[in-house]
Amino acid sequence: MLEKLIAHIEPICSLAAAEIDALSEKVRLKKLRRRQYLLQEGDICRCYNFVLKGCLRMYQVDVKGTEHILQFAQEDGWITDISSFHRQLPSKLFIDALEPSEVLQIQQADLIQLYIQFPKFDRYFRVLVENAFVKMQERVLQNISSSAEARYRSFLQEYPALANRISQVQIAAFIGVTPEFLSKIRQQLKSG
Repeated sequence: MLEKLIAHIEPICSLAAAEIDALSEKVRLKKLRRRQYLLQEGDICRCYNFVLKGCLRMYQVDVKGTEHILQFAQEDGWITDISSFHRQLPSKLFIDALEPSEVLQIQQADLIQLYIQFPKFDRYFRVLVENAFVKMQERVLQNISSSAEARYRSFLQEYPALANRISQVQIAAFIGVTPEFLSKIRQQLKSG
């Protein structure tokens, strides 16, 4: 199970045997059923989560009960409420499994210990957070300046394997439209 995580780290920084051993001592496997929560609003996010198998989503529910999906994470992806994780404050978000999933988790204290003991982990997670920040900036700009069709096309580019793996409702919640409007967009793209 650790091999997938190591393969994800290696392009950024090559790990020595001692670093792999230390990592293996710090991560733990968590299995999730479909619709099982990894994090609920009000809980403190205590782990970074690397997806080995399955698909998860991170979202917020507004006062009207509408879900707003911030992120999907599938195999070889990371998902965490970084604000809650770093500040150790209650989360405003939910993370749940869209299908049976397996994640490797690393707790905050263990991650900090790895940072101190092995600087390569500090570098890897810095790159990870920087890349996520870039994606979030691009997504915010896209949401305030692009059409729904452009946001859907971007979703298809970002998550090509998910288009047929998750529901239209989930996709609509991610791009910020109703499922009915997404259906119209899809029809226009098919006929155009």
